[in-house]
Amino acid sequence: MVRLITHNLLACHVKGCTSNNFPLEFKDVQVELREAEFNPDFLTGFMPKIEWKALVDTARQLGDTSLPLEQPEMHDDDFLKSLHHVLFEIHIEEGIMICPNCKHNYPISNGIPNMLLAEYEIG
Repeated sequence: MVRLITHNLLACHVKGCTSNNFPLEFKDVQVELREAEFNPDFLTGFMPKIEWKALVDTARQLGDTSLPLEQPEMHDDDFLKSLHHVLFEIHIEEGIMICPNCKHNYPISNGIPNMLLAEYEIG
């Protein structure tokens, strides 16, 4: 299912699309909010893997402004709860992810992104 923790790891893999292919942009999305168990230790350990600007920009595109523009050094409970909400509780159920470079569309149906490429698109 597409959550922002997953989205933050996805890039376009169309043949020849090697720059400006991350993050994929959302279009015509249906968003659902679902509670998830809060695990501050996991969040703290996962922080180094996050592309912060991409995460904040995507969250704002989806209407969530709870994360600061700059990644804070101190990870207090309020910050970790906001990060948890953005990464785990925002679910994209339907819509499209679009490569900002080549404009390839990756449809999302029932929360599942179709990242498969046609044979001629594989690099």
